Amino acid sequence: MKERISHQELPQGLYESLKEVQNYLDQNGVGNPLKSLIKMRVSQINSCAYCLDMHFKEATHAGETPLRLVSLAAWRETPYYSQKEQAVLEFAERLTHMPAEEHSDDIHDKLREHFSQREMALLTLEVIQINSWNRLVRSFGLIPGNYKVQEATNG
Repeated sequence: MKERISHQELPQGLYESLKEVQNYLDQNGVGNPLKSLIKMRVSQINSCAYCLDMHFKEATHAGETPLRLVSLAAWRETPYYSQKEQAVLEFAERLTHMPAEEHSDDIHDKLREHFSQREMALLTLEVIQINSWNRLVRSFGLIPGNYKVQEATNG
């Protein structure tokens, strides 16, 4: 694997625009552990190794257990996700796959049991945002494995 477009080669404003949305979510979003679960599950679906490395390190640093993170691909078969987390994971999967022939009323009904409309809107943006990051990172060819949590907290 090789990097195809480096951070320095990005068009001016591209990274900053995505980072602005990310900052908004970091200040107003759903918070952890839901945010960590969303980022990990969507990154698994999108096969984004760089993001999986990053978000695994960030989540465990924030106190999430490795068991819950490595089990996300099989979350339906495990006992350690709450009903609220299960609703979020199902929603993240549906929004990431977005089948045209499928209606999403049922998953919104499940979300309404745990979240306000405002929170549902923020969950939607969380899923959209990690999908955007995944697709950019995979297209640009960022190399996984070197991410350090301190980079995220210092800069």
